[in-house]
Amino acid sequence: MIPPATPKPRLIALVGATGVGKTQMALDLAGRLGGEIVSADSMQVYRGMDIGTAKPTPEERKRIPHHLLDVVDPDEPFDVARYCLLAREAIARLHQEKKTVLVVGGTGLYIRALTGGIIEGPGPDAALRKRYRKRLESEDREVLYARLREMDPEAAGRIHPHDAVRIIRALEIAEISGEKISQKQSRHGFRETRFDYKKIGLYRDREELYRRIDGRAGQMVEDGLVRETEHVLRLGYDEKIKPLQSLGYRYIMQYIRDNMTLDDALRSMQRDTRHYARRQMTWFRRESDIEWFHPDDAGQIKDRINRFLSSRQDGVQPLPGGADSLKNP
Repeated sequence: MIPPATPKPRLIALVGATGVGKTQMALDLAGRLGGEIVSADSMQVYRGMDIGTAKPTPEERKRIPHHLLDVVDPDEPFDVARYCLLAREAIARLHQEKKTVLVVGGTGLYIRALTGGIIEGPGPDAALRKRYRKRLESEDREVLYARLREMDPEAAGRIHPHDAVRIIRALEIAEISGEKISQKQSRHGFRETRFDYKKIGLYRDREELYRRIDGRAGQMVEDGLVRETEHVLRLGYDEKIKPLQSLGYRYIMQYIRDNMTLDDALRSMQRDTRHYARRQMTWFRRESDIEWFHPDDAGQIKDRINRFLSSRQDGVQPLPGGADSLKNP
């Protein structure tokens, strides 16, 4: 007699643009499910960078356990392969403990790779990366981006001109393997199925989302973003490291260096964050397996999750209490 197959770990992925309301929704869902949250945010992995990456507060993390926050120091390398390794380990533990897993974040590549697998490419070439890094010191990163546009226009169309890490990786793969990263991605198709998952996307009208983004950026400054940035710099980290070039810190450093006023830094941060949110939504709209809801449609979200969880055989239960219970805690 053939033994029954072991059920795949199940997870709920809650995705959407920055500022849309993922954190609060995830906390509410996890609280009702007795679940835990696995972050899918490429900036929240860095220790000591809390305000500018919009990490859940200590109180929120005490209320609901979070995983893959504060994983590395700001100058340590971190990529999608390492993310997938650590996330799979966390999900496996939670599956054994019969906890519902909520993967929450706006880094679309992390979500895609976790649920659909990661392409196989050549390992990192230290000498080649060092050469590209030296070029970044002597040339504008747009020069490297222009080279990527020549070598792999499709990949360049998906990578932001300021994303030095992904630009260098795409160039590295093309140079070492002789094959474009876009070709590898197309052939792979992200069709591995390690998990049984349901992707829930949150959206807001553009103007509503932009108001929330602008307000949150202002709140970051009020909450001490300048002090946090000064503290990270005092620790001796190079201003060119990836997390300090991210949206929450890039212009604050310009203010600290007296290159712009705080008002100008805030406006620039708000503008770039709005642009980033638009790029996130462009990415997520290409993902055909996401079901979209407005955050106010909490009852519908709960019903959809109930349908997903109702056939579970591993002991995790659907949300209790009917559709209105999520709207009226």
